[in-house]
Amino acid sequence: MIVVTGATGNVGGALVRELAAAGEKVVAVSRGEKPVDLPAGVEHRRADIGDLDGLAEAAAGARALFLLITGPQLVAGPAPEQVLETVAAAGVRRAVFLSSQGAVTRPDSGGYARTLEFEKALADSELEWTVLRPGGFFTNTFAWIEPVRAQGMIPAPFGDVGLPQVDPGDIAAVAAATLTEPGHDHRIYTVTGPEAVTPRQQAAALEAALGEPIRFVELTREQARVNMLRFMPESVADHTLDILGTPTAEEQQVSADIERVLGRPATSYAQWAARVAPAFR
Repeated sequence: MIVVTGATGNVGGALVRELAAAGEKVVAVSRGEKPVDLPAGVEHRRADIGDLDGLAEAAAGARALFLLITGPQLVAGPAPEQVLETVAAAGVRRAVFLSSQGAVTRPDSGGYARTLEFEKALADSELEWTVLRPGGFFTNTFAWIEPVRAQGMIPAPFGDVGLPQVDPGDIAAVAAATLTEPGHDHRIYTVTGPEAVTPRQQAAALEAALGEPIRFVELTREQARVNMLRFMPESVADHTLDILGTPTAEEQQVSADIERVLGRPATSYAQWAARVAPAFR
């Protein structure tokens, strides 16, 4: 049995579907109260990794765990060692942790301190483990749905700064492989798209996918920060803007790890935009 935390998110949801389609017994874990739509045969358990007793119940009987920290857990919560000890006591022997590329490119950023603590705790644990380090997600641009629909425009900062963002579906596919196949123990994979792409280029790709004109409006850093603070902690918003506006050479580098693990190229933003275009109509 494989437990997937964050099972209603962009990566977790895709991972649940991927594992279920492969015939794995899956427990989908989410902490919210909203109804969840899961594939047939997938069990749903409600828990928050900040509640160790609840986490123990959710992980009971599992051999493997996909571990995602989000929201308040990015900056606070039980010590990572306690989290790992809790799931190990419940039977988990393998953990795949969704980390972030920024944890190593910007290790001094407070927004990544807890992520790094989880990576270190995994390395010091007796679990089999794999760490996945993505940069930005293509799905971050779902924030453009409302302005595209209402005004035919896309607002974003740093219009001409390119980053090799990634399809969450590709992250999920790599996670599924590392959870179910041998050869990934004590491995760290940097998962990126196949090329660096700027917000202005993303807007053009969406325009092509929709077949409708879209106006790109470049925001200032402060304007973008105000928007981000509606749904993320201040420290996370600030280091995200640092990466978006002044990426390091390492953050702009394309990784071949997706192709190494999956045997196929990573999905491009244009391919992703064509697939999800109905969401913007």
